[in-house]
Amino acid sequence: MTTQHTRPEQSLTADQRRRIDRWLAQYPDDERGRQSAIIPALHILQDDNGGWLQRRHVEAVADYLGMSRTTAFEVATFYSMLFFEEPAGRHKISVCTNISCWLNGADELVAYIEEKLGVRLGETTADGRITLVHEEECLAACTGAPMMLVDGHYYTHLTRERIDEILDGLD
Repeated sequence: MTTQHTRPEQSLTADQRRRIDRWLAQYPDDERGRQSAIIPALHILQDDNGGWLQRRHVEAVADYLGMSRTTAFEVATFYSMLFFEEPAGRHKISVCTNISCWLNGADELVAYIEEKLGVRLGETTADGRITLVHEEECLAACTGAPMMLVDGHYYTHLTRERIDEILDGLD
């Protein structure tokens, strides 16, 4: 009896392939150009999967783009601010704790956010709304320290009041 295996790229929906193809059209039509679409392609699958990537998603993207699965996994695991390998909240928050932010009270603000949300770094609120991802070594906004990243958007010059405003404004 022959077992038929489904190739991971076949697990991409027609809509996902169409959206990835739109990104591919923006790059040169060669191997390097196809690989350039890895980040937006992974975002498409992550967004469609409720905010996180399973192994099969990374494999499907790698196969579709014609790149090694190892390289695709390297990308997915390197960009800790962009991709999540476990279920995560609808909103993702990272707080910079590098020197400028630290000198401006980032540690105290992390403790405040943990208390306000009732979670520790790396945890998700019980309602699945917010994941306090982790401390970021640097988010490259030193002149706006302290700062945090919420769903890809920078918030600088943080205070407890500003944090309350930002968090209370999330759906």
